[in-house]
Amino acid sequence: MKVIITGDHAGMVLRNVAKEVLDELGYEYEDAGPDCTTSVDYPDYGLSAAERIVNGEFDRGIFICGTGIGISMSANKVKGIRCALTHDVFSAKSTRLHNDSNVLAMGERVIGPGLAREIIHTWLTTEFEGGRHQNRIDKITTYEDKVFKK
Repeated sequence: MKVIITGDHAGMVLRNVAKEVLDELGYEYEDAGPDCTTSVDYPDYGLSAAERIVNGEFDRGIFICGTGIGISMSANKVKGIRCALTHDVFSAKSTRLHNDSNVLAMGERVIGPGLAREIIHTWLTTEFEGGRHQNRIDKITTYEDKVFKK
């Protein structure tokens, strides 16, 4: 699995936690920045990284900003992205099992590194169940295809 990590200036600590978990699991990844704690705009990073996922460069993404809200809203504007804002392990597991999320968003100002580690590990190692859940994903894809014709 190949994962892209990004966020904004408020996500530096949890991005490092994500890298540790990815190293432990032996997954390939790229940290797409930023590499500073001075204020940057999350859409610049979230949109670009999301595009790289739908273009096939990466299988999944981990996006982190202060609350996780802005970065997830940005990512979900990209056709084909199913970004889940998650601050607990149950939701991290469920969003993979039932929604086949391809981006995990978290807020560094909302959760600490220990919980983030559990969430990231759970999200990365949980497979999509398919079945009745695939029908729901197909409905989202059909809608996206209708609205976002290229």
